[in-house]
Amino acid sequence: MQKSVHILIIEDDSEIQKLLAGLLVRNGWHVSQATDGRQADAILASSRIDLVLLDIMLPGEDGLSICARLRAISTMPILILSAKGDDIDRVVGLEMGADDYLSKPFNPRELEARIKALLRRSRMAQKESWLKATILYFAGCWQLDVRKRELYDNDGVQTYLTPAEFDLLRVFCERPGITLSREQLIELTQGRKVVSAERSIDILISRLRRKLERGEKAEKLIHTVRSGGYEFIATVSEIPQ
Repeated sequence: MQKSVHILIIEDDSEIQKLLAGLLVRNGWHVSQATDGRQADAILASSRIDLVLLDIMLPGEDGLSICARLRAISTMPILILSAKGDDIDRVVGLEMGADDYLSKPFNPRELEARIKALLRRSRMAQKESWLKATILYFAGCWQLDVRKRELYDNDGVQTYLTPAEFDLLRVFCERPGITLSREQLIELTQGRKVVSAERSIDILISRLRRKLERGEKAEKLIHTVRSGGYEFIATVSEIPQ
């Protein structure tokens, strides 16, 4: 399974690019390399990429712009690697659609672990596609296709979700009206063994709200519970297909 994984490195520092490529190849992963957005676009147009390692400071189009652009058209995992390690930089990276963020310099074993965690989530999504389809209908206007991992409105227009956003929305849809702490949300979406900052859940919540609660008359679906966590307050029904 690992040997079929194709990872794209977008990094303009040749030494770091070489080190990353060597690390990935040793894990049995196929690697493509780009130094800027144009090279990355050419590779993405001609190859099936399973995960992107993305630097922020790049010549021409910066990494944050590339991240936002890729996220608008794809749900493949994106892991930002950056020398900018401040909390604000991490928050901005995640808000732009990255699935994870690792500061340079980093421990190679930690990078391997994070990549494997993202790939496991992606493989789980593929396995779910073989299950009997179920549509979770909520708020009177949204349909969450569990099998396809896709979200549509009543007009059939798809709203693209990252793997992390889908996992979080599914947890909410399966537990409407229940207050869930940040720790519970991390465990339910990522598992007991994954160490994740509670701030990452807040960022995912913010991203979901922007996608679900659009327009002046949009219904508020995710309620913040003071000192408690979050509650999904929409009505949810299950429609077997």
